[in-house]
Amino acid sequence: MNLDVHIEAVARLVAAAGARAWLVGGAVRDSILGRECKDADIEVFGLSPEDLRRTIGSRYSFDECGVSFGVLKLKGIPIDVSLPRRESKCAPGHKGFSVDSDPFLSIEEAASRRDFTINAIYRDPLDGSIEDPFGGEGDLKRRMLRHVSPKFSEDPLRVLRGMQFVARFNLSPAPETIALCRSIGMEDLPCERIMEEWSKLILKGARISSGLQFLRATQWTRYFPELDRLIGCRQDPQWHPEGDVW
Repeated sequence: MNLDVHIEAVARLVAAAGARAWLVGGAVRDSILGRECKDADIEVFGLSPEDLRRTIGSRYSFDECGVSFGVLKLKGIPIDVSLPRRESKCAPGHKGFSVDSDPFLSIEEAASRRDFTINAIYRDPLDGSIEDPFGGEGDLKRRMLRHVSPKFSEDPLRVLRGMQFVARFNLSPAPETIALCRSIGMEDLPCERIMEEWSKLILKGARISSGLQFLRATQWTRYFPELDRLIGCRQDPQWHPEGDVW
């Protein structure tokens, strides 16, 4: 499947309706890194939810599961089309957010809800222009992992996302991001979401050890006692000159 063809087609549908579509998130990040894009998130500015459904539905079928959050999942194509939105913490845990879609948000405000600057870069699929309100492109060039805003702490899963991003993209976490992660508790993260981030670390990580060091630096090994007990567990230096079991 040529994903770029569908990304452009969606952007042209939106433009014909008098609005603008922006590619955002992992697809933009991976493109800058020269990596293949396997799925895409598109945010549409300037269309009401009803007009967005009508515009996209003129060519594509989509699943309704994300409609209440302003997200249309195209059937058979790994593209999510959404409206920019605000997210407000209203309850503990990974899902404890109220979501307010607003097609007239600024890009900066829409990007402020994202986790890391490298995932908050917007690119217009039609003219290639970039909007990067939090300096994510520069962080990518410096191989820096840095959170977007203090809102980062509202979702504890983002710490584990940081773990696997560091390993997959050979990044160094910013000291202020490490400090913020230390203040975040794991709360009641669902086991399947935890497993998803660990799977990405193990299966996609280029430097898995750096992801584990991120976990240690953020003091999140305390939530994984089977790992935490390896730190300082001595080994016979004759056979293991590298040090403790960790």
